[in-house]
Amino acid sequence: MKVFVLGGDGFCGWPCSVNLAEHGHDVLIVDNLSRRKIDIDLEVESLTPITSIGERLDAWKEIGGNPIRFSRLDIANEYQRLLDLLIEERPDAIVHFAEQRAAPYSMKSSATKRYTVDNNVNGTHNLLAAIVESGLNIHVVHLGTMGVYGYGSHRGATIPEGYLKVEVPQPDGSRFEEEILHPASPGSVYHMTKTLDQLLFLYYNKNDNVKITDLHQGIVWGTNTEATSKDPRLTNRFDYDGDYGTVLNRFLMQAAINYPLTVHGTGGQTRAFIHIRDSVKCVQLALENPPQEGERVKIFNQMTESHQVGELAKKVASLTGAKVNYLPNPRNEAVENDLIVDNRCFIDLGLKPTTLDDGLLTEVVDVARRWSNRCDKNRIPCVSAWTSTQAQAIQKPK
Repeated sequence: MKVFVLGGDGFCGWPCSVNLAEHGHDVLIVDNLSRRKIDIDLEVESLTPITSIGERLDAWKEIGGNPIRFSRLDIANEYQRLLDLLIEERPDAIVHFAEQRAAPYSMKSSATKRYTVDNNVNGTHNLLAAIVESGLNIHVVHLGTMGVYGYGSHRGATIPEGYLKVEVPQPDGSRFEEEILHPASPGSVYHMTKTLDQLLFLYYNKNDNVKITDLHQGIVWGTNTEATSKDPRLTNRFDYDGDYGTVLNRFLMQAAINYPLTVHGTGGQTRAFIHIRDSVKCVQLALENPPQEGERVKIFNQMTESHQVGELAKKVASLTGAKVNYLPNPRNEAVENDLIVDNRCFIDLGLKPTTLDDGLLTEVVDVARRWSNRCDKNRIPCVSAWTSTQAQAIQKPK
């Protein structure tokens, strides 16, 4: 297939692009390189040194990979260029990663809240409107988040893949069954944009028959895939800072430099997880199994296991000898939550899950140790607070 990967320079987008090219697809990365600009704004870099997009693509070509092309384009603000590119290239499918992905960053200030909404919602809507205007039959695979379901108590109920069967009582005492989108409960401005994406997909699928697969992904851990490990210039990002570092990668990095593992709140928060290798495999499976003509939006729960954050910290501590430090929680969320998730769709399509194996955890620690000299310890704490109350709780003592 000819596939556009929007946001193909990012943490999930880059290994996905390389994986698709390795499997014979004609890949065009479309990216405005905003994630690199945010690094500059935050004055923090990936723990692993990452090369420029040009160097990445040249390196991939040099080792014999199926060539990947690149177009620098801001889909949220350059609608006409996006439309023209669709008409010129006529892609079979588009993988949409082009959204600001960090919940803490989205809550950092009014400026980052507005940027996240402008970038994410406008980008998604521009893409859907351009597909309709182009008249092309394009399958959209979107990277969403498990966070659309919220992290409150689900009372032990299994979270279904996107749709919930409900029974609706009528005034006359009768009842009827219906399937609806699982009620959304966003926990940040970032998560809110993903719930808005859901409604945009529902509408454009219903009104214009756009073929869409929405991947509700868990927290990604790990750094490299087999393909990005082939050459140092292909190395993927490793974010460790309080805004962009994902919780398990942060624990593993902290253990590597003998920094106490930062558990916020009680550690009772349960989250869904997926290794970066499985993430790229799931995108590939979604592309290879598109919805049928006229089918509703496909929604997959893209995760392989759930864990309590505190238990994860204890596991990493026992493996590495690190200490655990309990800190005030900057997020406005339940102290504890359960999270039981149905992920049968990808399992049925052949996914063999990569689980939290000690060897893989050690592999990430080894990567972090190798580049520990690049770590700025002042960037490790989470300082982006959800409310003024949380902000006061996490203020450093003077």
